[in-house]
Amino acid sequence: MGEALRNKTAKEREEDNGLGIHRFFSEDQFARIDELMYPKRAEKGSYLFWEGDPAGKLYYLRSGKVKLRKSTDEGKDFTLSILQRGDLIWEPENGLTSVHSFSAEVLEDAELGVVQWKDLEILLYRYGDFAVRFMNWMAVGQRVSESKFRDLLLFGKPGALASTLIRMANTYGVAVPEGIKITLKLTNTEIADLIGTSRESVNRMLNDLKIEGIIDIRQGRIVIVRLNALREICHCPTCPGCPKEICRI
Repeated sequence: MGEALRNKTAKEREEDNGLGIHRFFSEDQFARIDELMYPKRAEKGSYLFWEGDPAGKLYYLRSGKVKLRKSTDEGKDFTLSILQRGDLIWEPENGLTSVHSFSAEVLEDAELGVVQWKDLEILLYRYGDFAVRFMNWMAVGQRVSESKFRDLLLFGKPGALASTLIRMANTYGVAVPEGIKITLKLTNTEIADLIGTSRESVNRMLNDLKIEGIIDIRQGRIVIVRLNALREICHCPTCPGCPKEICRI
């Protein structure tokens, strides 16, 4: 696998996925972890692991999509993230806990590369430049989580929905004459799980946004017509120019 990666140019890697872990490493640095990966296939509807399962592995998404879910004691599910090609799924061995705190559900047939955490630790000890880049990637992941919690807690359900639509556009959006079409198709129930509310609330808020001309829905896909209006709703603090590696689903 490592040799195939080396034969790709930086531009080709960026085109594969501009938001994934690739962008934090040079060709040689990523090849080090790529060589440790063993292949795994996962079918749609299966789980890479369940909340409470033993941790100790990292999953690199070569293709497909995976949803990270967290369950409460009351049986309510929250969607933490929807990951795509180029993303890395992991929880570190921190010496205190060794089980997963969330579940990973496969949304599309996926090809993955699996790395044992103990093998990654050897790389981190051996190569300082690799360790620094890996820490940079971890820091970005922390900022993504913090920004999601900020939007959910500070600006109510409309702000959380507006923020989620912007993140979906950054991660799965394509330019169309009307605006930005989100290619990822989610039900209103799935959107509700992303922001911790009910399907009925999402139905109402999406209808309001459509009436105001902020979004449109065509063939089951959401089209963002007035992006700045969504930014105003969620009080986006850094837009325009908000980095996509932070403002993502």
